[in-house]
Amino acid sequence: MNVPDRILLRGLKVRGFHGVFDFERREGQDFVIDVDLELDLRPAAASDDVTDTVHYGELAERLAAVVTGPPVNLIETLAEKLATESLADPRVRAATVTVHKPQAPIPLEFADVAVVIRRERP
Repeated sequence: MNVPDRILLRGLKVRGFHGVFDFERREGQDFVIDVDLELDLRPAAASDDVTDTVHYGELAERLAAVVTGPPVNLIETLAEKLATESLADPRVRAATVTVHKPQAPIPLEFADVAVVIRRERP
């Protein structure tokens, strides 16, 4: 099996209103999104044309719209929605999405809380 090429988008910081607690939905917090897309980049490399690849600027805007969209309780649900959006382009074979919740309501000092999911096209 060929190892696919990848497009990585790291550290997309977007304010959202997700969480189980009322104050999370009321006050909001920053979420940091990392996406790893697996796809064949040879057509884009050969043509040197952005239309032959996933435009990462447009991808970032679509992902941000998911984060700023309707609230969900769990970052697992948010990650699933982001993976679905990442797979919207039929050239993408698989997407790995990490949702970081750096201001998670944990009463202890911590560096990060994140959920990582990988979804692939059937």
